[in-house]
Amino acid sequence: MQPINDAIAQICQQAIPLTTNGENVERVDLISAAGRILAEDIHSTIHVPPADNSAMDGYAINIDDLSQSTTLPISQVINAGHPPSPLAAGTAARIFTGAEIPAGANAVVMQEQCQVQGNSVTPPSSVALNNNIRLQGQDIQQGDVIVNKGKRLQPQDIGLIASVGIAEVKVYRKLRVAILSTGDELTEPGKPLSVGKIYNTNRYLLHGLLQKMHIDVIDMGDIADTLTATTDTIQYTVARQAAMGQAIDCIISTGGVSVGDEDHIKQAVLSLGQLDLWRIAIKPGKPVAFGHIHDSQQHIPFIGLPGNPASVFVTFLLISRAFLLTLSHQKNAIPNGQVYTANFSWEANQKRQEYLRAQINQEGHIDIHPKQNSGVLSSTTWANGLVVVPPQNNIQQGDSVNFIPFNEFFSS
Repeated sequence: MQPINDAIAQICQQAIPLTTNGENVERVDLISAAGRILAEDIHSTIHVPPADNSAMDGYAINIDDLSQSTTLPISQVINAGHPPSPLAAGTAARIFTGAEIPAGANAVVMQEQCQVQGNSVTPPSSVALNNNIRLQGQDIQQGDVIVNKGKRLQPQDIGLIASVGIAEVKVYRKLRVAILSTGDELTEPGKPLSVGKIYNTNRYLLHGLLQKMHIDVIDMGDIADTLTATTDTIQYTVARQAAMGQAIDCIISTGGVSVGDEDHIKQAVLSLGQLDLWRIAIKPGKPVAFGHIHDSQQHIPFIGLPGNPASVFVTFLLISRAFLLTLSHQKNAIPNGQVYTANFSWEANQKRQEYLRAQINQEGHIDIHPKQNSGVLSSTTWANGLVVVPPQNNIQQGDSVNFIPFNEFFSS
């Protein structure tokens, strides 16, 4: 068995990111670009703010006009969005937040600090230069790179790009990932459950995980537990997508990667291409396979995940996610762990690194779900992260542990 960190590194090294040629890059309206991955650096076309403006409602003045008891006539009113006239010497301008500073003014005094009598205002006798003024380019200088190529656009990125007047951006096309579930025991939700059958959890789990990553899903459906059915379905889907000009970027399967008589994924991959890695020192999820499906036009990466739902969830987050992020030019494929205090004890596995479904309790410590076996998907909805337990590293209550919040897996 290969250590999990070595396996992830080996798999990601084989990821060939999307090229920046025409078919892999598209221009989209900024309003619909959230969650997409930038295919270019975004440079600011302007200074932000584009001109000096007021940070407060108050009065624009020239500090050289101040003395111990200066009263200044109000020569104009400046609202945001309306160009000001130059400030006449010895006067003040009523100004509102966001309004452009008039030529000749070099400070703004908050209205609460002024005494107003009719059409005149008495500001404090001492005011600092550029007081309450947002200077031109204070936030962004024209030409600055404001968002880097390869970043998945968050709402704040969208707002920042809009602030410099850009309405469209170049992004990488969405990855296309084909999924399949194997097992004669699988029944689709909504249908009656016969004796010996179970509902197909993994199909819907994979759909949700991939959609969370803004990936287009090609669903191969449920496949019977035979080698012929498995190879035929994969070949048909690959050929169909190629004929449509929408080649598959990766295939992910669930189930059928162990060593049982009815586990055919490993043999199917070997018959259609090559198997580069099989069995990883991880718990849950030891039987993970990685390889490639070959056809005349491409070599399609193949990731075979286990069949137990909790194993699918954990191995997708740790392995499939890292590979897919690398394919799509993401730079932060490794989630950040945080150190917390364990509110539990745990006897570590001797050979495999474990990922315990866990949550932060009200005291800010870590509890683990009482059922950690690989078939208990309810542990993943109860939890809000994973505790990493290296091999042979027993945990006692009060020890420090490495906790990876689930939101870390989807922050990139």
